[in-house]
Amino acid sequence: MSDKVVLELLSLEKSLGLKKTNKYSTQGDKQVPVLQTNNGPSLIGLTTIAAHLVQEAQQKQLLGSTAEEKAIVQQWLEYRVTQVDGHRGKDETRTVLKDLNQYLEDKVYLAGDNFTLADILVYYGLHPILTELAVQEKEKYVNVSRWFNHIQHYPGIRQHLPPVVVLKNRLYTSVH
Repeated sequence: MSDKVVLELLSLEKSLGLKKTNKYSTQGDKQVPVLQTNNGPSLIGLTTIAAHLVQEAQQKQLLGSTAEEKAIVQQWLEYRVTQVDGHRGKDETRTVLKDLNQYLEDKVYLAGDNFTLADILVYYGLHPILTELAVQEKEKYVNVSRWFNHIQHYPGIRQHLPPVVVLKNRLYTSVH
């Protein structure tokens, strides 16, 4: 997990346009990321560090613009760590995808109408999961697939990650 999360944070830095690369380490059995700051205490945890990077890049809109949107972004950042990263086995993965698919039914982005940090981090968290699913299985989660495909094509987000084919164009032939 540690290399994956550090790569995510480095990709986030790049997508935010931050010029200097921060120094990261990990701690504990779960390899929780740690950011060594120059003039303050170390920052611990993926979402804490990511929110700090957004502030540092002066892109606060990625954290939400209204009180409600900020709360929704925070909710999805927690979801990323507790549900997406915390899933155990295929049954829990299906539950995560099913719940997310239902939520995204009438939404373009996780926080509603605006692209936020929640979209970026949930995308990074789901990437290895969707990479392993067969196209037919991805089609069961049409809303997740639509959202995922949109985010992976958002400028500067995918970077080092391979593109994931999410929906197959079906050709229907009529046989009489």
